[in-house]
Amino acid sequence: MASRWNTLAIDINIARSLGFDGLETSGTKIAAFLEAGFSQVDLRERLADLFLPGIGFLIDVERQGEHRRDMLREAEELCQLAVVAGARGIEAITGPLDLRAFEPEAAKCYPQLYRGLIGMTEAEQTALTAGNLAAVADIAADHGLIVYLEALSWTPLNSMDAQLRIIDGCRRDNVRLVIDFWHAYTAGDTPDRIARLDKNLIYGVHLCDSLPYAGGIPNESILRDVPTGSGALDLKSWVDAVKATGYEGWWSCELFCKRQHQDNSYAVAQDLKILMERLILDRRSQFPDDE
Repeated sequence: MASRWNTLAIDINIARSLGFDGLETSGTKIAAFLEAGFSQVDLRERLADLFLPGIGFLIDVERQGEHRRDMLREAEELCQLAVVAGARGIEAITGPLDLRAFEPEAAKCYPQLYRGLIGMTEAEQTALTAGNLAAVADIAADHGLIVYLEALSWTPLNSMDAQLRIIDGCRRDNVRLVIDFWHAYTAGDTPDRIARLDKNLIYGVHLCDSLPYAGGIPNESILRDVPTGSGALDLKSWVDAVKATGYEGWWSCELFCKRQHQDNSYAVAQDLKILMERLILDRRSQFPDDE
């Protein structure tokens, strides 16, 4: 997401030329690369020594009925792309994505709009989502992959506690959690809550920022339209909370700033890398102007 509109080839070049250890990318970009005529060998050669922790995104993981069959088919396809690229996992995301689904009378106003499990009890939502996640995890296990869950903050079961209940109900060894600072903040979680997580459940971290959030349904396109480090989050406290768990895995710089998406992606990525090194690796001595 740091270079949202670039091709996979450009993303790879940015990551390698700036010294990133790896790349968290999307199945869409990998598929587009292959559909353009590049071979699987070409893909692996381009990625070469880059670490690929996972690819996204399996959306609306809670889907039921015929939509559930579609979801499982998409999971299989995403897993196949992950294997081809040499990635170690896939990301599963809760839904619904469309904010209109949460409006009063949404079912009547938008009868064709996907509404997920809205209207069910929390226990029902948890059980159904856990069942689906278990089925996805079984598909991923057949490919030797991890599934990492990310609950979007405007959807049901958005808190850390709710996600842990899903994982507990899933009962699969290859299911983990990804911590996204923006989703955690707008879902009502705090650094203190993050610090109490079991490090073994954390697969990855999305380091990102937010504009001030005053409550209600969080609008991602508005609240995340800010350069990382210039928003309302005390990023150091969030980073320190993750580190307090003992977590030593990968960190990804996720970005939804529209202006930066249209800017020089190399310069944007360089600034993000410097920020992450300062926050995560405590390399303050290299940045005297920050004192």
